[in-house]
Amino acid sequence: MTNSDFPDKAASLYRGMNQATLERQYNARASVPSFEAEQEADARESTRVRLALPDCETVVYDQGSGEQLDLYGVAPDRPVFLWIHGGYWRGGSRQGNAFAAGGLVPNGVAVAVMDYTLAPAVGITEIVRQVRAAVVWLHRHAAARGLRADRIHVGGSSAGGHLVGMLLADDWHADAGLQRHPIGAALALSGLFDLEPLQYTQVNDWMRFTPQEIAKNSPERLIPARSQASLIASVGGLETDEFRRQTVSYAQRWQHAGHALERVDMPAFNHFDIARSLSQPDGVLVRAVLQAIATVQGE
Repeated sequence: MTNSDFPDKAASLYRGMNQATLERQYNARASVPSFEAEQEADARESTRVRLALPDCETVVYDQGSGEQLDLYGVAPDRPVFLWIHGGYWRGGSRQGNAFAAGGLVPNGVAVAVMDYTLAPAVGITEIVRQVRAAVVWLHRHAAARGLRADRIHVGGSSAGGHLVGMLLADDWHADAGLQRHPIGAALALSGLFDLEPLQYTQVNDWMRFTPQEIAKNSPERLIPARSQASLIASVGGLETDEFRRQTVSYAQRWQHAGHALERVDMPAFNHFDIARSLSQPDGVLVRAVLQAIATVQGE
């Protein structure tokens, strides 16, 4: 089913919104003056960071898909932070998201920036599997590089924020053969924590969500009863009402379950530059991640 399969575009489909309203609310590109300018800024900052951090190791983290991640700032006894890019699951790359290493590496955190197979070549369930495989790889192999692999810290924006939520969900670690849940600090920016409204938008043209996939892959419905992870939730003040609501709703449910939460207000940021701010060593989000990592690891 695609968004064109809904002939009555005026009908209420989700939280009182019709299809046209949902399209506007979930059109991240249209929420900024120039999407091209944001892409160019990401590329410039990623190039700057790659040049500043040339000792980057590229590894295949998942033999089945052949997908890779880049490891920046490897040094003895450093914690590791995995960055998961956005792009509505059909765009983005690890090279174009190198900016995420720019602020944390100078503060003593190794950063892994990953690729995953993009839609529509694969669906959401396979993308989630790959992201979890990246965490498992780091948990099993980071220590051989001198890194602290007891807890893996994660972050992502937009679709990446959704995938962070799927890493915080319960039980998957046992299926992966891990003794305990591996996630420590988790930075979720502008995430999509309930997939239901997206089936009524252009996103479904390439994602083709089924009701079963929506139920299985909506983090808001999968908050664990117990968790030692620490969530940092943030969304740009210049984003649409629905992007802001999704983050607030997920954070509230996480906190109501009794889990650690920090909300970081970013009122002057949009859907794209909020993630890019991670390239600044003294940035608000970088400081929040560093504090959460220190708290989780008992430092």
